[in-house]
Amino acid sequence: MDNNINNIPVEKFQFAKRNDLYHDKKLETKAVSYFQGAFRRFCKNKGSVVGGIVIAFLVLFAIIAPFFTPFTPAYYDMVYAYATPRNNLFANSNIDFWDGYRQKETNYTTFLKDSALAAETGREIIKNGEYIVGEEGNYTYRYDTYGGVGFGKYKTISQEEFDDIQRYQNETGRQVLYPVVKLKDRPTKEKNKYDANIYYVTQDPKASVIVPKLDKEGQIIPNYWKYEAGDASSLIPEYNSLRIEGENGITEDGKQYFYAYGRKVDGGIEVRAEYYEYYTYQHQEVLKDGIGEPCFWFGTTQTGKDIFACLAYGARFSFVFATIVTSVNFVLGVIWGSISGYFGGKTDLGMERFREIWGSIPSMIVITLLKYHMGSASQVLVLFIAFFATGWVSMAGTTRMQFYRFKNQEYVLAARTLGARDRRIMFKHIFPNGLGTIVTGMALAIPAMIYSETSLSYLGIINLEAGNTTSVGTLISAGQQSIVANAGYVALFPCVFLVLLMLSFNLFGNGLRDAFNPSLRGTED
Repeated sequence: MDNNINNIPVEKFQFAKRNDLYHDKKLETKAVSYFQGAFRRFCKNKGSVVGGIVIAFLVLFAIIAPFFTPFTPAYYDMVYAYATPRNNLFANSNIDFWDGYRQKETNYTTFLKDSALAAETGREIIKNGEYIVGEEGNYTYRYDTYGGVGFGKYKTISQEEFDDIQRYQNETGRQVLYPVVKLKDRPTKEKNKYDANIYYVTQDPKASVIVPKLDKEGQIIPNYWKYEAGDASSLIPEYNSLRIEGENGITEDGKQYFYAYGRKVDGGIEVRAEYYEYYTYQHQEVLKDGIGEPCFWFGTTQTGKDIFACLAYGARFSFVFATIVTSVNFVLGVIWGSISGYFGGKTDLGMERFREIWGSIPSMIVITLLKYHMGSASQVLVLFIAFFATGWVSMAGTTRMQFYRFKNQEYVLAARTLGARDRRIMFKHIFPNGLGTIVTGMALAIPAMIYSETSLSYLGIINLEAGNTTSVGTLISAGQQSIVANAGYVALFPCVFLVLLMLSFNLFGNGLRDAFNPSLRGTED
């Protein structure tokens, strides 16, 4: 084959047409802004996206959750201390989850007392009536922490409240007041004499531990105060409401009897009020505070505080407080660090020595001194001043480092040569390039601030229990004390919140660092 290009025949050549000419095409892509590119790079990091979603969920919980509960951190009810988490959707189900019950292992006497309470009130104190008898004679069953509080002690109320409860009972059909036991028929020990849960005949009224007496069929024997119709004692208040014995009373030996639902004493009327129904009556008819039947989604603490409300309000406070303090520290730290890093020399020397000395002061000392000199001031104000006084130091150091890193770059020298002012060079050219590290530091400062505030309230150094303000750390501290009471859920929910917060913010901060890294610009596609 002849490869000599000088001998190519003429007929091999053809004239090219205009349509056959190819040129490089003009790029028609749209310009991507700095923040658009950062957002695309952030979305590529799946872990950071998940962290951002979790943070959004926690923030929404802190904002919205307080509107879905009638309780506040100021609310408490010692009767319902250590009530287990309950959701009405699960309360009447056969699922042993979120139903307001807890596992209870006890002796035969306590089992009889719970059975007696269930027999009188009609409540399922022992879930489904199911129990297991162990080899040592112990009884194990699911115990209702809401209805199981029973009657407590005998309560003295006014005649007006006595009449109003009867009106409420007639209108709603809900039994609040139950028959009382005549004083001479009660147990003799002082601690048992006024125990309103003892409505039955006992084996030994003089004993310290009261044991119910059962009939031949194994049933509880009521010991209600009875009086013959038309022969009421002056100690028995008039009663025209719902009756356990029915409207016509009970008939024995051809005579008609009624139960006494109260005993007149100095200061009012002594009654047996089932606390579950009395609680509902108080909140719906007397206080009218939007609280109905007792139901605590996350349970209660040892003082009867609603954990869901305390966690929601505590999370809201933590987010708002940390965001405000971090923003203030961010502004001051960026201004201080940019001036120090950009101008350098004696300016940087003086500002950096001051920052080092100020930053070496432990924050605990600052908080202690502020508490000592501002004893009557708000604890929130003390915490804000302490975190502001020391929080800007690390932000200033990070900003200074970034300005030292970029101030001698070629584009900065070019801008200075073209006559750009120092302020424009600082915040138009240098600051955006160091923004990734600075923003990451700010994002991580928020959970660090929340963690510090939580630690201080957990240790009791700062007390935020005032009005509707509380802290997640206070809940965790209460949870630690509740572990011995088999109420681990008190610490569970605030600890889960704190763990999710710290993990998600770390993931989110890593994503921000990569997103705002200028060296990765153009790699998002």
